[in-house]
Amino acid sequence: MAAPALQTANAKTPVSGADARPCAWSCTLELRTPGPMSFVDLTDRIHECVDRSRVADGLVNLQCLHTSAALLVNEHEPLLHEDFRSLLERWAPRGAGWQHDRFEVRTVNLVPGERPNGHAHARALVLRTSESLNVVGGRLQLGRWQRVFLLECDEARDRTVSVLVLGVGRACA
Repeated sequence: MAAPALQTANAKTPVSGADARPCAWSCTLELRTPGPMSFVDLTDRIHECVDRSRVADGLVNLQCLHTSAALLVNEHEPLLHEDFRSLLERWAPRGAGWQHDRFEVRTVNLVPGERPNGHAHARALVLRTSESLNVVGGRLQLGRWQRVFLLECDEARDRTVSVLVLGVGRACA
């Protein structure tokens, strides 16, 4: 039995044949988070990266370059964010005797002025440091309520997110 034909809702003509060129484009998002457990909406900045890449169809890969912050795709709804904060704070409370916070015995990855943040690493552990999203017709594909966030699990900090757009396009940047 033959495989069923794929249905598409994409109104744009896909890039194919001689017009299709492999593309790889990267950018870096630099930001300062406002404070602990803050949800920073990166969606508009990621849309800009995709637009600048001129990739018509492909993927955008996002990678948080930190171990006490995370990336997530979810709804931008303040009460939902409060629920997420409460859940993570119950799961990994600050000051719960994290071994990482025992500076008198810890011997690696210490910097002057180090603050106890074992809770932030534990919270980030159950989240993701990367997301991969589709690009179709030159647009980032997200559902009706979906937004892309960096979740700060530690204190206010400078953060970096690496963005890599891969795919095909007509005139890649």
